[in-house]
Amino acid sequence: MLNRRIPMLKFFLKQQLIWVPVIGLCWWALDFPFMKRYSRAYLEKHPEKRGEDLKATQKACEKFRDVPVSVFNFMEGTRFTDAKHKQQKSSFQHLLKPRAGGVGFVLGAMGQQLRTMLNITIVYHEKVPSFWDFLCGRGDKISVNIEKQSIADTYLGRDYSNDEVFREQCQNWVNDLWTRKDHLIVSIKNEQ
Repeated sequence: MLNRRIPMLKFFLKQQLIWVPVIGLCWWALDFPFMKRYSRAYLEKHPEKRGEDLKATQKACEKFRDVPVSVFNFMEGTRFTDAKHKQQKSSFQHLLKPRAGGVGFVLGAMGQQLRTMLNITIVYHEKVPSFWDFLCGRGDKISVNIEKQSIADTYLGRDYSNDEVFREQCQNWVNDLWTRKDHLIVSIKNEQ
């Protein structure tokens, strides 16, 4: 669908994923950025590690300045399950709570290089297929909605870590995106 229509996709990966057989090595060879995330408890014991994820994001984004890329961001941070949805007490019917930090860091680090965003919504009409189902070509009807949106200048080149106003603006923007995305999913599912 997006093949040859957008620059090469790059997304930030958890450091542990480099050990996934074959794929981890491919991601490394394709220069995908690997992020080392620290828990809040770890950072309390090792405050010198605070901000390391931001430095890694900035370093990766510096590479992206020389070559056109599409930065892919999973704002929920994890796969949706009913158990995670209940645990989070998400206010969204079909989505987990979004995390604005990754987007905020990339918008800040890449500054004026980013102009547009593709808001992609994937809706599985029945059950979500397993990875094996996907490999075997099994699966129910899937709808994909892609919306091209401009990124307002107010979100570009700002410091997500140290600018409290920007953090709040970014989180509000992402929450608004998620509210509209949740409504879209409901309308797509109701069209069945």
